[in-house]
Amino acid sequence: MTDIPTVLFVCVHNAGRSQMAAGYLQHLAGDRIDVRSAGSEPKDRINPVAVEVMAEAGIDIAENAPKLLTVDAVKEADVVITMGCGDACPIFPGKRYEDWQLDDPAGQDADTVRRIRDDIRRRVETLIAGFGTEAG
Repeated sequence: MTDIPTVLFVCVHNAGRSQMAAGYLQHLAGDRIDVRSAGSEPKDRINPVAVEVMAEAGIDIAENAPKLLTVDAVKEADVVITMGCGDACPIFPGKRYEDWQLDDPAGQDADTVRRIRDDIRRRVETLIAGFGTEAG
């Protein structure tokens, strides 16, 4: 594949949902998809419960840092997946947009965040299949 697609995951704080989704996509697709994430109002660190439940799945997101959503990040993406960020994400013609309705893991217990994590994994696997790239 000469052109590697770029996927941008966006949520408000870039500390939970978008980080877990980016972690799964990177883990399952490897270098076949360029994975990015950002937030409209990023927190100062990743949600520790999200880090914990992703580690249980064998994915380390502990060293990730929330990033501010920029117009350039959206312009560079082929697919933009939003997760509860409302109208904060700029819209550009020709881009593929999806809005994943997911509960916010902020302030939730580990069992709730595991359920969110597992939902994200299923969605990421479907996303990968849409690119014709099998999940690993």
